Amino acid sequence: MVAVVVVMVLILLVAGVVAVYVAYPHRGEDVPAVPWVGDAMAKAADAMPVLDDDDEVEFRLQGAEESQHLR
Repeated sequence: MVAVVVVMVLILLVAGVVAVYVAYPHRGEDVPAVPWVGDAMAKAADAMPVLDDDDEVEFRLQGAEESQHLR
């Protein structure tokens, strides 16, 4: 029972962090009353890897002949 409560609290904290990020730093505004939180979130978002438009990524479905080899 305690584990469920702890996990739910963690989920709520993560959801709150995402909501604050989307509401303020993602739009280029400072977080009211705690501007250092917005700065930290912006630094963390800038550090994340992203795909550029010129990056080639190929996603394809597995063909029928390949699926027979896996069986």
